[in-house]
Amino acid sequence: VQLQASGGGSVQAGGSLRLSCAASGRTFSSYAMGWFRQAPGKEREFVAAISWSGGSTFYADSVKGRFTISRDNANDTVSLQMNSLKPEDTAVYYCYLYLRGKTYWGQGTQVTVSS
Repeated sequence: VQLQASGGGSVQAGGSLRLSCAASGRTFSSYAMGWFRQAPGKEREFVAAISWSGGSTFYADSVKGRFTISRDNANDTVSLQMNSLKPEDTAVYYCYLYLRGKTYWGQGTQVTVSS
């Protein structure tokens, strides 16, 4: 399984960005997907996750009400709509896929929010 993330960039505080992550390879099963992020000098932290059906979503407290995760199973993609961005959202964002007890990671995409 390979994951390719896209959509990062630079934006001013209060702005929006949309990240996408496409999965490829043989999954042949349902899987959860989501996002983590890692800011300079900090540990990687959970941002959001979504179940296979899309019926269950989970968010870190720091992004609730501002970020929305969604998925398109027909195209094996997961997206993260990020609104009302803050400078503290600046980080490298990593998508992941959890399948049969194993976690697969994308390469990361940089998000920079300036004040």
